[in-house]
Amino acid sequence: MDGTNGSIQTHFILLGFSYRPHLERILFVVILIAYLLTLVGNTTIILVSQLDPHLHTPMYFFLTHLSFLDLCFTTSSIPQLLYNFNGRDKTISYMGCAIQLFLFLGLGGVECLLLAVMAYDRFVAICKPLHYMVIMNPRLCRGLVSVAWGCGVANSLAMSPVTLRLPRCGRHEVDHFLCEMPALIRLACVSTVAIEVAVFVLAVGVVLSPLVFILLSYSYIVRAVLQIRSASGRQKAFGTCGSHLTVVSLFYGNIIYMYMQPGASSSQDQGKFLTLFYNIVTPLLNPLIYTLRNREVKGALARLLLGKRELGKE
Repeated sequence: MDGTNGSIQTHFILLGFSYRPHLERILFVVILIAYLLTLVGNTTIILVSQLDPHLHTPMYFFLTHLSFLDLCFTTSSIPQLLYNFNGRDKTISYMGCAIQLFLFLGLGGVECLLLAVMAYDRFVAICKPLHYMVIMNPRLCRGLVSVAWGCGVANSLAMSPVTLRLPRCGRHEVDHFLCEMPALIRLACVSTVAIEVAVFVLAVGVVLSPLVFILLSYSYIVRAVLQIRSASGRQKAFGTCGSHLTVVSLFYGNIIYMYMQPGASSSQDQGKFLTLFYNIVTPLLNPLIYTLRNREVKGALARLLLGKRELGKE
């Protein structure tokens, strides 16, 4: 509902990169390939974690949720983006925009908290190895994941309606390729100071608090690892944490830039490319990071693809 004229807002126009049509054609091919690889990579992680008994551990339980989250995240926006890139029609329905915004905010919040949960899992594994299976019992794992999903959804329920109800004075051209909150805030024809303050406060709670927890957890992990006398033991301990730290760096580097500053002050072109990276490149790289750096996942893939050696000898 547009607050200025009482008429029902039926659609938005996602401008995206329409001022650079040649770039759209290139991006369509690149993003389509990346999206398909993202689907294959994250689906593989989920299947391997579920099918191989060796991976039925808390770490891979959380990794399965991260891969499922990435699948949902990319699918909530990339198909619409490809549709807009492939023709002159840049429209998205009001309901489609609302769903896209809700999922973008909700899933982003879940990922922040889920990465913090995974950091806690690594902290227990390295600092309290003898009590790991007792502390990280199935009930606690399910509870931590439920809290992450619940807080992410609550964050989205708080911010999505406020953003969508801002008076736009008939403006419906979104200078972005998806219905992302800072881009929608820019359409408002009233002061947005209050909502920008609210966004900042929620960002501190949903984005920065998990990051502080992650950094604190890894400070204890590093201290514990440095006390390990065996060089191979230290290497193994750092190896189990390296993948998670890489994913955290990729995720938080983009999310902090986008959401820890007011919507009107950020560079629009810079924001588009960072959102694109956050939306497709990070979910694409996550499976590669966890498979290329993880012997357990590579071993599980080999067992599933090649079969057990015992079966091959028979």
